[in-house]
Amino acid sequence: MAAILEVNHLSIAFGGLHAVDEFSIAIEKGELYGLIGPNGAGKTTVFNLLTGVYKPNEGIIRLDGKDITGRKTRDINKEGIARTFQNIRLFHQLSVLDNVKVGLHNHYSYLTLEGILHLGRYRRTEKRMDDEAMDLLRVFDLDQEALVTAANLPYGKQRKLEIARALATRPKLLLLDEPAAGMNPNETAELMDTIRFVRNKFDITILLIEHDMKLVSGICERLTVLNFGRILAQGETSQVLHDPEVIKAYLGE
Repeated sequence: MAAILEVNHLSIAFGGLHAVDEFSIAIEKGELYGLIGPNGAGKTTVFNLLTGVYKPNEGIIRLDGKDITGRKTRDINKEGIARTFQNIRLFHQLSVLDNVKVGLHNHYSYLTLEGILHLGRYRRTEKRMDDEAMDLLRVFDLDQEALVTAANLPYGKQRKLEIARALATRPKLLLLDEPAAGMNPNETAELMDTIRFVRNKFDITILLIEHDMKLVSGICERLTVLNFGRILAQGETSQVLHDPEVIKAYLGE
């Protein structure tokens, strides 16, 4: 299969400290891939490089064969990478529906004057956006809360809403940064089912950072382990999790 994401020799340093050093990865289309490692290993820095928050000092990032290295975050999102965050970043005072519609704005447009005066194209576009956003909310069983303020959702549903908003940008590659953080075991089990469902229903590739080894071993097909910004191990999930160096560095056994 063709790689949707190819990263070669990616590096970045802050004040002489190599946060990510010679990072390379190839993720196939449709794959569910995990990026793990101890706190401070450089995992979120990798996500920030992939999404244009940081520009690498060295290395190349290709999405579906196209070089996106160092491009702006908005442009990378339009090319097909969306992400969620370790700390949920919703528009908390907006409704659940409007949070998802924010993600749709890459794909719909109307003139400012049409929006101000609520002219024909504005109304037609808003109707299409409402319909598409509601379809996404139904996938996550959030359609009954469409008009609820996002801040009033339970924690687990806020996580689902953030994923729904990311999917609204119609990504090829979805990056999930510790999606199970703060969840109880029941919520985590439900999240595992949700991630599998999202991958299959939307036919997308998922790269996730996670500390919950039950979730990682349960859904990830392959893993890369980072330690001090460098790759410690890479390969099939069961093989990597039984690597003595991984156990020593990360699992603490």
